[in-house]
Amino acid sequence: MVGVLTAIAFALRFYKINQPDQVVFDEVHFGKFASFYITREYYFDVHPPFAKLLFGLAGWFVGFDGHFTFENIGDSYTDNHVPYVGMRALPAILGSLTIPVVYAIMKETGYSTIIAAFSACIILFDNAHIAQSRLILLDATLIFFMSLTIYSYVRFRKLRYWEFTVEWWSWLIATGFFMACTWGAKVNGILTVATIGIAVLVDLWDILDHKKGFTMEHFWKHFMARAVGLIVVPFIIYLSFFYVHFAVLTRSGTGDSFMSPAFQETLIGNELLMNSQELRYYDVVTMKHKDTKVYLHSHSEHYPLQYDDGRISSQGQQVTGYGHDDVNNHWQIIPTKALPEAGRGRVVHHDDVIQLLHVNTQTLLLTHDVASPLMPTNQEFTTWPKDDHSRHNDTLFYLNIIDANSEDPWKSKSSHFRLVHGPTRVSMWTHSKQLPEWAFNQQEINGNKNPTEKSATWFVDQVISTESLEGLSDEQGPKEPKRLSFFRKFAELQLLMLQHNAGLTSSHPYASGPINWPFLISGISFWTENDAQKQIYLIGNIVGWWTCVIALSIYVGIMGADLLARRRGIEPIPEAARGRLWNSAGFFLLIWAMHYLPFFLMNRQLFIHHYLPSHLASALLAGSVLSFVLSDTVNYPISVVGRWTKLRKSEYADLGMKGPVVVGVFTFIMFLMFLYMTPLTYGTPGLDGETVNTKRLLSSWTLHFAAKEIVEVP
Repeated sequence: MVGVLTAIAFALRFYKINQPDQVVFDEVHFGKFASFYITREYYFDVHPPFAKLLFGLAGWFVGFDGHFTFENIGDSYTDNHVPYVGMRALPAILGSLTIPVVYAIMKETGYSTIIAAFSACIILFDNAHIAQSRLILLDATLIFFMSLTIYSYVRFRKLRYWEFTVEWWSWLIATGFFMACTWGAKVNGILTVATIGIAVLVDLWDILDHKKGFTMEHFWKHFMARAVGLIVVPFIIYLSFFYVHFAVLTRSGTGDSFMSPAFQETLIGNELLMNSQELRYYDVVTMKHKDTKVYLHSHSEHYPLQYDDGRISSQGQQVTGYGHDDVNNHWQIIPTKALPEAGRGRVVHHDDVIQLLHVNTQTLLLTHDVASPLMPTNQEFTTWPKDDHSRHNDTLFYLNIIDANSEDPWKSKSSHFRLVHGPTRVSMWTHSKQLPEWAFNQQEINGNKNPTEKSATWFVDQVISTESLEGLSDEQGPKEPKRLSFFRKFAELQLLMLQHNAGLTSSHPYASGPINWPFLISGISFWTENDAQKQIYLIGNIVGWWTCVIALSIYVGIMGADLLARRRGIEPIPEAARGRLWNSAGFFLLIWAMHYLPFFLMNRQLFIHHYLPSHLASALLAGSVLSFVLSDTVNYPISVVGRWTKLRKSEYADLGMKGPVVVGVFTFIMFLMFLYMTPLTYGTPGLDGETVNTKRLLSSWTLHFAAKEIVEVP
C-alpha cells in the first residue's frame, strides 16, 4: 500500500514540473537566495537558512552558476539557461516523501492500513500541497520535516516502557534533530517546537505523579534526557545552519545594509570596509540619518517668530534634514580640547566632546530648551555664530559611537553614532514628517529626550576635505575583512529576523485571514500567462479540506459528549477507544491548534499556505475520527511491551467491509476533484472564460481570464 501511495505522489508532483519555464510567485525570493549561496553574496531574509541552503546545494549540484537573479515573476528560465527543474525537484521529492511519512504516523499510532491510507490520500490528492511542492518554495521542506518530527516523537513515546535504551535515545534525538530542521526551514517552524514542548510537559507531568510510583530521581533523569534531546541537540543543529550560512556568504551583497557596520566589515568587498576612513578634527563631512537617509542640513533662513499653533520660536537659523547632496550639508568637526601637531591625537574617538561648524554660514550646531516646530516635547536645533562664545556650552555634543569602546576611532561609513547634547542630554533625531513651506518642506531635526533612542542613529556619508599630516597617512592599512564572533552575528541576525517578520504588515491582494483558511474562502494567484490564458492558483482540494473541517467538529463533539456522559456516571465509549481518542487524536488536535491558532495573534501579512501544516494535522485527525465512526475497536496495545509491563488483553481494529468501501469512495471523489482543478494547479492547459467560471467553486476565488457573466433582466 505505502509503495503505491508513494509512487502516485511522485507522479503527481513531478508531472510537467518543467512548466511553466518561468519564475513563479515567491521563486523570485527563494530562487534568488539559492543563487546567492552559489555566488557567495550576503543576503537578508526573515526565514532561517536551512531550506534555502538545500536549494543552493540543489542548484550547485545541477550546474547552476548563480548568474540568473530571479528578478521578476514571469522571467524565462529557458532563455537564461537556468537548470530550474533540478531545483524544483528538491521540494517535489520532499513533498512526495511526506505521503509515506503521514501513512507511517497513522500506522504507528495504532490505526489500520485502510485508515492510514485515508489520511495519506487527503495529502496525496490535495491541489495546494501539490502546487507548493512543485516550485522553489519553502513549505514542502517545512512540512516534510514537521511530519518526520511527529513520526519520531510517536516512535519515542511508544518506547516509554523501554526508557533510556539505545533505541529510546535514538528516537528522542531524532525528534530533536528533525524539529531543528523544521525550525530551520521556515520561521513558523517554531510552532512545531512549541507543539513538542507542550507534549513533553504533559509527559513529564504524568511521570511526576506520585501514584505512578516514580521517585524524584527518576523524574529528573527523564527531565534531563528530554532537555538534552529536545533542547540542547536541536539548538546545536539550529546554530549549525547559521554557521554554514555565514561561512558560505562571505562576499558583500544585497543584505549588507540590514546589518550593523561591524557585521558589514566582515564581508569581502563591502563598501564600509573598502571606503571607510578614520575621521580627524577639522575634517569637513556630510552626515546622514540611518533610517530616513536625509543629510544633516542648514541654510541661512530662520525659524518664524510664531508657529501656526501660537508657540514662539527662537528665530534661530534653521537646521533640517535634506534628501539631496548640497553644499549646505557640509559640517566641520571642531575639537574642544588641545590637539597635538601630528599623530593619533588628531583622530576623533568615541565619547569625545565635539562641536560641528556649518561651513557655509560659519555657525555652530546648537540645541536648547526651546520646543521644536512640529513636536513641542522635543528640543529645537539651530546654530550660533562661531565667534560668539556666550552660548559655548550649548554647542557641545558627546559623540556616542554605537557598540564602541573608549579608544575606538570615529570612521566614515562604518561608525553609526548618536550625537548627544552635553547640557540637556537630548540626542539629535529626525522623523519623516515635513516642515511647512517656510522650511522648503524639508525634514525636521530636533532633540529627542531619550539619549539612547535607537532611531537617533547617524553616520558620516562623505569626507569632503581632510588634512594629511606627518604621522597621519590617508592610507588606513590593508582592507582585509574583519572578524566578528559567530554568536554576535547569530544574535544580531535573529533579532533582525524577528523585527522584520513582525514588520510585514503591508497589504497584499492575496492576503487572507486565518478564519478563512480551513474553508478555502480564497487562494493565491501564483502565476499567469495572458496569451494562453494560463494560471496557477494555489487552492486546496475542497473535498479533502471540508472533510477535515467536519472531522474536527465531530471530534470536538464526541469528546464533549463523552465528558458530559462520564460526569453522570455513563461510559459510552470503551476504555481502549477513549484512550486512543484522547492520546493519539488529541495529539493530532494539539498539532493542528498550535500550527493554526497563533496566526490569529499576528498582525503581519498572512496567506493560505500558512495553514498547510495545520491541514496535514487535520488529515491525521480526520483518519482518527473516521476509525472511531466506523468501529469502536482499535489496535491495542501499540506501545512496545516492557519487561515489567502489566499486559492487558489485546484488541484489533475491525472495520469490516465498511472501511475499504468508505475510503475507496472518498478517495475516488477526491481524485475526481483533484483532476477537475488540475489546470489551476499545474498552470496548463489554458482555459477559456467559460471554463474558468466553472472552476470557480466559490465566488470569492480570484481567477483570471473569467468570462463576464451576463444577467438577463426580464
